[in-house]
Amino acid sequence: MSKICQITGKKAMVGNNVSHSKRRTKRKFNPNIFSKRFFIPEENRWVTLNVSAAGLRTINKNGLAASIKEAKANGLISNI
Repeated sequence: MSKICQITGKKAMVGNNVSHSKRRTKRKFNPNIFSKRFFIPEENRWVTLNVSAAGLRTINKNGLAASIKEAKANGLISNI
């Protein structure tokens, strides 16, 4: 499963672990992504999306159809 949200486009970031002595080593900040099934009543079918927690909040706020339409316009979803 790719670690990119299909609604918001969030993906892993790179940063530093900073020790007490201020030594810096590279680390990765992964988004909170999980696979979730949604029902689209207009098409009477289920779709599975990889969404982040922020993506879920976006779907709850704007609605599933509007969120998918906006994600397609931004090039985040191609096959739904």
